[in-house]
Amino acid sequence: MILCCGEALIDMLPRQTGQGEAAFAPYPGGAVFNSAIAIARLGVPCGFFTGLSDDLFGRMLREKLEESRVDLTLARFSARHTTLAFVTLSNGQAEYDFYDECTAGRMIEPSDLPAIGADISAMLFGGISLVSEPCGSAYEALMAREAKSRVIMLDPNIRPAFIRDAQAHRTRIERMMTNADIVKISADDLEWFKETGSADEILTRWLERGPSLVILTDGGNGATAYTKSQKQFVPATPVEVVDTVGAGDTFNGALLAALETAGLLTKQKIAALDEAQMSKAIDFASRAAAVTVSRAGANPPWKDELSVV
Repeated sequence: MILCCGEALIDMLPRQTGQGEAAFAPYPGGAVFNSAIAIARLGVPCGFFTGLSDDLFGRMLREKLEESRVDLTLARFSARHTTLAFVTLSNGQAEYDFYDECTAGRMIEPSDLPAIGADISAMLFGGISLVSEPCGSAYEALMAREAKSRVIMLDPNIRPAFIRDAQAHRTRIERMMTNADIVKISADDLEWFKETGSADEILTRWLERGPSLVILTDGGNGATAYTKSQKQFVPATPVEVVDTVGAGDTFNGALLAALETAGLLTKQKIAALDEAQMSKAIDFASRAAAVTVSRAGANPPWKDELSVV
């Protein structure tokens, strides 16, 4: 089983009423939530560790997770409110305003960390859950605790408007990177780190910090994978874009699902991926993300919507 660790929230997406008035409609979302949905819909067992509310929005999140067959055994439930993210779109690109004070997801503490069973082969961390406290410290501690025992994937998934102390967050991501086997970073997020040098130079340095595989995604321009011995470009799947909400999250989930299905989701095998294995997994992730961007909101594909891995 793959365990996704991070936020679940409600995306309030811009809509228009029948009278032409601007409005927002609630959709279950969150970066790690979306990845968990993607993994489970692709037929790979997936669990979710997060804080979920028993309010109206929390029930929406739980229903979406359960209908997608995500295991919630390790989730923590409370009466706190659900995080809301109001989304605006500019040329199809999503921008976010978060309402997150004292929410069920944010108030996860180190004392809430679950015991992780031997059935968990990999763990995914990322998103805004790494920014706020106390949950940011809790997830960092969980990653550090489990890093020697299973594959760890990290996607910083930067939301600049949500980050009040950029340097502190960069430092946290750098620490967490040392415990990751796989790091996925978008081209926009890479710019946020403000490191000197070309993308090749920066990501080569990141490999020296600990990861075996670093993947740079650039939307319709494709993805580039880096290991200590090779660099490989995989073109994006052409598609008419409706919006990009959940695209990177779907990519993450589909990548892990592809590696698991191929029997490659171990530390040793990730470190030894060859060109064909890497290309196949990234191409599958790209095709899954293409389905998501072809329809409104974060709506990852089911297995029967894609060719087999």
